[in-house]
Amino acid sequence: MKAYVVDHAGGPEVLQLKEIPTPKIKPGWARLKVLGFGINHSEIFTREGKSPSVQFPRVLGIEVVGEIDETSAPDTFKAGQRVVSIMGEMGRAYDGSYAEYVLVPNAQIYPVKTTLPLRDLVAVPETYYTAYGIVKSLQLKSTDNVLVRAATSGVGIAVLRLIRGFDPHIQVTGTTRAEDKLNALLTAGFDDVIIAADSEKLPAGVGRYDKIIDLIGPLSVKDSLQHLNPFGIVSAVVYWETCGRCRTLIP
Repeated sequence: MKAYVVDHAGGPEVLQLKEIPTPKIKPGWARLKVLGFGINHSEIFTREGKSPSVQFPRVLGIEVVGEIDETSAPDTFKAGQRVVSIMGEMGRAYDGSYAEYVLVPNAQIYPVKTTLPLRDLVAVPETYYTAYGIVKSLQLKSTDNVLVRAATSGVGIAVLRLIRGFDPHIQVTGTTRAEDKLNALLTAGFDDVIIAADSEKLPAGVGRYDKIIDLIGPLSVKDSLQHLNPFGIVSAVVYWETCGRCRTLIP
């Protein structure tokens, strides 16, 4: 099969398209025909050599939308069945989805039924799984006033859509460093947009919010807490090296 293999850490040029053996089925695992996948920051970090636990050569890819090609659990999965798989050390401890086929543990396979076009579906798994964890942690109420920092990110847009699905009347404000992205965020559905040139601190005069989703990282969390209403929640998303995924922290 064809796969993009990383033999050593570096820039995008280290992704080399090669012919490698198609993985063979083994007990407890299934082989998926890869239909598509998203590209995540954690994979870029790994490619650059910033994931010490990952050994090269490696086929990257921590998420995949695919079809069952061959399975060790025929009572659970059927050939041609559309499925999703994310994380679980895929693309890190073992070869991932930047390939025509990928072998994954049965416990890590999730059948899906959807009317989404494939190009939309492949953008969902990791991004919306992260966004779902965030929204679930917020204990949202219809009266909440929510701030999303770094709203132009994929997770920022996903969070907005999940909040709108929960209650379209919740007030949601987004932040961005770029003025030229203001209209795009308003079109996406944000009620208001704050231009925050300094990603670590919100501009002077910005008020307080019931819930704050901080997608910037640890450097901005202290500032986010300064803009939180009493008994509010800050959900901060950080990269967690040991498992190559995002986790939410609630100070």
